[in-house]
Amino acid sequence: MSAEMPGPPDAAEQPPLVRLLQEFSLEANRYVDSAGGRNDMHRTDLNALAVIMQHTARNQIVTPGVLRKELHLSSPATTALIDRLHHSGHVVRERLGTDRRQVQLRMTPKAYRDGGAMFLPLARHMGAAMAQFTPEELEIATRFMTSMIDATVKAGQEAAQQTAPAPPAPQ
Repeated sequence: MSAEMPGPPDAAEQPPLVRLLQEFSLEANRYVDSAGGRNDMHRTDLNALAVIMQHTARNQIVTPGVLRKELHLSSPATTALIDRLHHSGHVVRERLGTDRRQVQLRMTPKAYRDGGAMFLPLARHMGAAMAQFTPEELEIATRFMTSMIDATVKAGQEAAQQTAPAPPAPQ
């Protein structure tokens, strides 16, 4: 007796905005893969630089532990990532505090230049697309996207707390 595999969900069941958000996420990931690949950078490298940039903008210190936690990496994977970014000239390690044991990660001017060059085409096209909307429409879109990000973060936290389902028992 074979279990029936569920089919694809009925497109009518999913709101069009959800489908568009999924498509946007997919296209954004494709762009990151393409831009990073042309510059010999992994998606994780670019995600790490984004995390460092966000924390820096908030005047927060980024340590290897922060990077490990935010990117859900093991300690060895985090070390390899930081080594790659350091060797490529995108990140420097600086010792902090009086005992100088804590390491802070900082992006270099080269990282900002390379990132700007990689994402300039995307920024140009997005800027042109945004120019088609009024400030009021962009305000609504901003509120919507902020809510979608918050919802995604909450869903991710929820998923991280769930245990994996047990495999079906052999018959």
